[in-house]
Amino acid sequence: MFEFDQYLGFLAFLTILTIGFWLMIFLLTFVVPYWIIGANIENFKLWRESKRKAKEEA
Repeated sequence: MFEFDQYLGFLAFLTILTIGFWLMIFLLTFVVPYWIIGANIENFKLWRESKRKAKEEA
């Protein structure tokens, strides 16, 4: 059915596919939400600081 080099190529393909799958799961469940939440917190801090400065100037 398979020769040895075809078998190694198939295993390499499955390994790369599996690594890509788990990397995508990791990115979508941890990295992207962490990035979005961190950006929102940073924007909220900047908004609060600008609001405080505007209040002090008035």
